[in-house]
Amino acid sequence: MSQIAVSQDAAPTVQPAEWNGSAGAQVAGNQTQFISFAIGDDQYGVDIMAVREIKGWSDITHLPKQPEYVRGVLNLRGAIVPIVDLRCRFGQGLTETTPLHIVIIVQIGGRQIGLIGDRVLDIVSVDASQIQKVPRTGNAQQTDFLSGLVTHDNVMIALIDLPNLLTVQDEGATEH
Repeated sequence: MSQIAVSQDAAPTVQPAEWNGSAGAQVAGNQTQFISFAIGDDQYGVDIMAVREIKGWSDITHLPKQPEYVRGVLNLRGAIVPIVDLRCRFGQGLTETTPLHIVIIVQIGGRQIGLIGDRVLDIVSVDASQIQKVPRTGNAQQTDFLSGLVTHDNVMIALIDLPNLLTVQDEGATEH
């Protein structure tokens, strides 16, 4: 599978907290872009400015005593990158990886993290005002991974709140 490189010199990053039309979103002309990808029949999106590359599935090294959703690490040109199984993280069981799966390498703060997805779908550009808040239910922790919802081409796309994905992931850890 070919790799898709994303330039790091593009427009200013629009943070998930700014997607509801704040001044930061207006700097970017009220448009925000994200990479949409599938996990099963569900569609998710991550901020395009956080994506460093998308690569095909390759073998990873499993580490002992990690949460089930941390599938292991990948050596990416000398950098050790933890690989998170989003399907498992979202409570849908482990991904049975095949050569058709993809890993989206994202930058969160100073860390690179790989996210397992079934397939990349598109680069989506939407007006920031189209992004809706995630409804809160009794178990809010289940939706803390999401920063918003957007409908594009009659399909609902759940936008992943990358910094919060790691914050919630690290809750039980002693290091940050």
